[in-house]
Amino acid sequence: MESHLSIDEASRRTGLTAYTLRYYERIGLLAPVGRAAGGQRRYAASDMAWIEFLLRLRTTRMPIGKMQAFARLRSAGDATVPERRQMLEEHLSDVLAEIEAMRQSAAALQDKIAYYRAFAQSPAAA
Repeated sequence: MESHLSIDEASRRTGLTAYTLRYYERIGLLAPVGRAAGGQRRYAASDMAWIEFLLRLRTTRMPIGKMQAFARLRSAGDATVPERRQMLEEHLSDVLAEIEAMRQSAAALQDKIAYYRAFAQSPAAA
């Protein structure tokens, strides 16, 4: 990876729009991004790694307010590691519960599909 990416390059790599990247910086999810001499944002490898983690949190449906709280703790340094770990453990528990609920719902759908397939093949359906 190049040492510093423009906002357009960061956008292409992350799938986030330039607007979203600026928004994330404005609301504190991203620390202020370095700037080139002309004032254009330049995303370092560490910025990109953090954005990738934010995308993981977003994929797991962590509310943006919790993401902001996590980002604030992260920016406060290593003393907040226990709090960050606790936040992630709680979020993981929520994610796993949602996965289990989705598994149960998927099983119910499979059962209903099997019922309809059997019904369609039965002599009574003809």
